[in-house]
Amino acid sequence: MNTSPPQFLEVNGTNIALRQRAGHSPGIVWLGGYRSDMLGTKAEWLDQYACERGLAFLRHDYSGHGESGGEFRDGTISIWLEQSLAIFRQFSSGPQILVGSSMGGWIALRLIQELQKSGERERVAGLVLIAPAPDFTSELVEPQLTHDQRRQIAELGYMEEPSDYSPEPYIYTKALLEDGKANQVLRGVIQTDCPVHILQGMEDRDVPYSHALRLVDHLPVDDVTITLVRDGDHRLSRPQDLKLLTRTVSSMVERSKALHSIQ
Repeated sequence: MNTSPPQFLEVNGTNIALRQRAGHSPGIVWLGGYRSDMLGTKAEWLDQYACERGLAFLRHDYSGHGESGGEFRDGTISIWLEQSLAIFRQFSSGPQILVGSSMGGWIALRLIQELQKSGERERVAGLVLIAPAPDFTSELVEPQLTHDQRRQIAELGYMEEPSDYSPEPYIYTKALLEDGKANQVLRGVIQTDCPVHILQGMEDRDVPYSHALRLVDHLPVDDVTITLVRDGDHRLSRPQDLKLLTRTVSSMVERSKALHSIQ
């Protein structure tokens, strides 16, 4: 399938790239991970899925990612959340199923919180989280920092480490780590007011499955399902993983349709 050129929305002076597929509700909104983009395997797979079923599909690149403007090292969770909210509000309508991968899971949880604050809680019909990494800056990155890395952050304002997924290193800035604390969600009860399904690989070296289990503990009010893929890695992009993603999203779609037909 040919990928269409992106549209752009200016958010606080930065052009944010997005792709929107028109279709029926519930729509699907993709929220990617740290340093990933909207043309990744899972995002493209879901676009094909939405196309075949006539569903709306919305995806975008955070600033400093993919086709969007801005510098990666200038980004923070708050900035990427603000961009995601702007895209969501302007380019989607009706109930949506959020699909958040890795850091995108954190963004999705924060997006729901912000929508609830503004009286828009009905906009999210379901939440699918793939190897979710809420609070990863404070829970997964900071505890592993070496003395030398802490010194780099203090003196340079950032540190770098090799990435298993890209020739470009991961960059963690002082601003990102500090802003992460202001966006923590694993501090009490998280209430999404929608069904939640977590897909988590047990061989994930980046976000251990214990982190997903901890997230479940913070979701006592919602209907939560977690599927542990025994031999799955962080990406969960193998053919069998993509089929699992299809089944999971399809179940959410049918559940939303049934609910709204009753109402």
